[in-house]
Amino acid sequence: MPSNKVVYVCENCGYESPKWLGHCPSCGAWNSFRELKLNRVAPHAKKTSKSYKLHEVPTQRHVRVASGIGELDRVLGGGFVCGSLILLGGEPGIGKSTLLLEVASRMCGVGEKVLYVSGEESLTQLKLRADRLNVSSDIYLMSETDIEAIESEIKEIVPSFLIIDSIQAVYDPGLDALPGSISQVRTCADRFTKLAKEKNITTIVVGHVTKEGVIAGPRTLEHMVDVVLYLEGDRNYQYRIIRGVKNRYGSTNEIGVFEMTEHGLTEVRDPSMLFIQDSSKTSSPGSAVTCVLEGTRPLLVEIQSLITAATYGTPQRVGTGLDYKRLVMLLAVIDRYLGYNLSRYDVFVNVVGGLRITENATDLGVVASIASAATGHPLPVGMLFIGEVGLLGEIRPVFQLKKRIEEATRLGFKRCAIPKGQKWVTSTMELVELDHIDKLKRWLT
Repeated sequence: MPSNKVVYVCENCGYESPKWLGHCPSCGAWNSFRELKLNRVAPHAKKTSKSYKLHEVPTQRHVRVASGIGELDRVLGGGFVCGSLILLGGEPGIGKSTLLLEVASRMCGVGEKVLYVSGEESLTQLKLRADRLNVSSDIYLMSETDIEAIESEIKEIVPSFLIIDSIQAVYDPGLDALPGSISQVRTCADRFTKLAKEKNITTIVVGHVTKEGVIAGPRTLEHMVDVVLYLEGDRNYQYRIIRGVKNRYGSTNEIGVFEMTEHGLTEVRDPSMLFIQDSSKTSSPGSAVTCVLEGTRPLLVEIQSLITAATYGTPQRVGTGLDYKRLVMLLAVIDRYLGYNLSRYDVFVNVVGGLRITENATDLGVVASIASAATGHPLPVGMLFIGEVGLLGEIRPVFQLKKRIEEATRLGFKRCAIPKGQKWVTSTMELVELDHIDKLKRWLT
């Protein structure tokens, strides 16, 4: 006979406790425990399993199906793996449903049978979006939130490609919990996982994100799927970036760049041109160009800085597209080794184009931009700054320098400041070796 048991689960990391806790002992989150009712069923007869030696396990090659969208295939590692489960997250209105409808149209175009299940929009709304995107393929559309009805339809039409929009809207009527709760999300995701593996259905599941920008629901949701993708971007900009943070079948370092237009998302073949504009021809105080490596793709980005007198007490340090702690550290290094006292000034640093960078190889570009804004002197036209800056002001070597320089050369840059000791890189560009940030003063006086 089934018996009910109540446990409390941390919605941040999935830690379970028999009683409610205010502080999670696993991840340290506060007020993150939610009640979860478990239906215990009497166990059936045990199935016997057999272990195999490693060399006895047959090797299988993953069959990939290209989506026809080059930027998406780059992030996926060459296309969709048959039978995989993919989780796509992103802020509301960023373009998740638009992208998936275009993907569904492309997959139908190559002979795949696609079922698009929406729990948040009616069939009429889906048709209106399809008309706006000029999508007219034979996609099976379904507006449903009951997982029993969804599974029944899947078994009837047997699709090879399934889209669920979204996992928080789907519910299991057998559970005594609201849609979007921990138990509902975990149970529904588990059932879709089994369907994907048993029926060899490539499945994309849309997940809501929290105000912190992570997938809502239990953290175990990301562990259950094969691929986790995030669609990023500022809605004030027309550019969107799809980034892979987990991929069991490929790299997690790649990004794809799209432009949002009135007809949907279109691929951006040369993203460096979006982020640097005309920086190889003109220069202004506070502007510097650096290069960030996203997977195998080098991207040139412009860093802009503005320094003004603080008028509201405590000076502000605002970094858009940069890690705040890294920015504060670089400001301390500038104060100590360049002698620019910015303690009474507001400092604003922005990565042009809405791109977010985390690579330390852009440190020298950020320092050069702030120093240029502090002195009011523009940096040399057509110059690139690449290097990691340490706490002692030293400039440290970076990874894949040659690839970065080749990209800058292609876009018309003539000179590049690089870490000392890496001049072995062959290039037609003039390479200027720097061992310390105080060498930047030659261009700022």
